Amino acid sequence: MPQMNRDQRNAAWQAAHQWRARAAQTRPTGLMGSLKLLLTWLAFGALMVVGVVLGLIFLLIGWAMMPFMRHKMKKRMEQMRADQAQDIGGGYAHPHARTEPRSGHQDALEGSYEVKQETPHR
Repeated sequence: MPQMNRDQRNAAWQAAHQWRARAAQTRPTGLMGSLKLLLTWLAFGALMVVGVVLGLIFLLIGWAMMPFMRHKMKKRMEQMRADQAQDIGGGYAHPHARTEPRSGHQDALEGSYEVKQETPHR
């Protein structure tokens, strides 16, 4: 820790004393101060309880939804596997053959295409 010079230590010491004096002034005095402090702690405690209860409710809702979400995701994966198997099993036709796309699925843009033979580079 770097050594502080005397003025810096005194400034920090003075700031600490000022903070302590302000804290002592703000202490609850009398019945109204104690009542404010009690109400503040009660409000804080009530908010904590409400937060914990809401958290538990959302946790339980999440746990209750898990089986439904699992079923939905399982169905979606089965559909994706079926689509992939259909794509693999269907194969690709000859490039010059005209085929209609299945259920709105297109593998290429429409138009006429021809494959050019590559010439060896010299």
